[in-house]
Amino acid sequence: MAEVKPFPSLHYNLAAVPSLGSVTAPPYDVIDAPLRAALLARSPLNVVEIDLPEAPTGRDPYEHAAETLEALELDGVLTADREPAIWALTQEYATPDGSRLVRRGFMARVRVTDYGPGLVRPHERTQPGPKEDRLRLTRATRHNLSPIFALHPGSVWEAIGPHVAGDPWGEVTDDDGTVHRVWRIADPEVHEAVTGGLADAELLIADGHHRYETARTYAEEIGGDGPHRYTLMCLVSLEDPGLTIFGTHRLLAGLDPERMEAGIREHFEVADVPADEADPAGAEGAGVFGFLDSERSLRLRLRDTDAVEAALDGRSEAYRRLDAAILEELILKGALGMTGDDIAAKRGLGYAKGIEAARSAIRDGAYDAAFLLRPTPVELVREVAAAGETMPPKSTFFFPKLLTGIVFNPLY
Repeated sequence: MAEVKPFPSLHYNLAAVPSLGSVTAPPYDVIDAPLRAALLARSPLNVVEIDLPEAPTGRDPYEHAAETLEALELDGVLTADREPAIWALTQEYATPDGSRLVRRGFMARVRVTDYGPGLVRPHERTQPGPKEDRLRLTRATRHNLSPIFALHPGSVWEAIGPHVAGDPWGEVTDDDGTVHRVWRIADPEVHEAVTGGLADAELLIADGHHRYETARTYAEEIGGDGPHRYTLMCLVSLEDPGLTIFGTHRLLAGLDPERMEAGIREHFEVADVPADEADPAGAEGAGVFGFLDSERSLRLRLRDTDAVEAALDGRSEAYRRLDAAILEELILKGALGMTGDDIAAKRGLGYAKGIEAARSAIRDGAYDAAFLLRPTPVELVREVAAAGETMPPKSTFFFPKLLTGIVFNPLY
């Protein structure tokens, strides 16, 4: 059962900052050094100084984050609400075909539980490094700084919708052109409708597995009951028409081309295709990929289903239909001899969130080849999670991403 509650948030005082867009940021795990510098150039008050802290030489970055958070609150840049609220969010974005969609959700506190049926389901594997980083940041700041993205069955938007007809509390257009609009809803009747409507819901984590596991660890460290037993989530209906998953493509470097070629020919039907037809999106059947290198553009279709059955023996039927799992077992591990540790550490492996990015990586010589993957259907993600399994890393790319810095959840 999901326990979803409104909460008294900490948030930017919009009268004290240039704009909400100047102080929000993408998720920490997509920010590199140049982007971090660019965000702080927009405003030294940008949330990246807290969520991805860098302290002066010899100082602890997590203590620096806590001190920065406290200073912004004392200076009136951040303000704490006294009454609880939920925060409705719409995200208007462009799809690869140029159409515009709107994804609807809301931010609230959700009680942290173990993974399991009727509770919370993960869908991707996690790594220890990011969890340790997020845990140290949580200990220092005692806040959730960014929302976990989770999916729920059914819909509670009929209770929220009437409250987003007016002007939003804040609006941001990010670098991808996505328009984020936020409304603060303090109406207790809406809170009751949302809490009751999701009381029996099983939640599926779409993005933020490391942060959820951090929240579990932190709650147990503190012990007892209180706000620390909850975490900040943005909840979106599985039935929302704006819910989209894009494909995340695999990039390979330093590979043995003969071994890879042998693996491809052994397990797949291979066809030359024009470069503009390499994208496998929309193709039916399990195990369909595009392939690019500096000379070729191919379409690969799984022929050797027996090899998949053997490699994934004991896995659910849903897991055996995952393109990412098929590629991992037959090519990355089977043909190229990568280990699970190699894949986790990205040794000779990279990811691209668009075909043009994959092409550029090959053209620039950063990588030798790319496997293009189709988007994983939401229903398949759900089936794998319901079977108690987690998918290979980067099996899903939910778009658009949630911004950090709209609201913070106090844990005390």
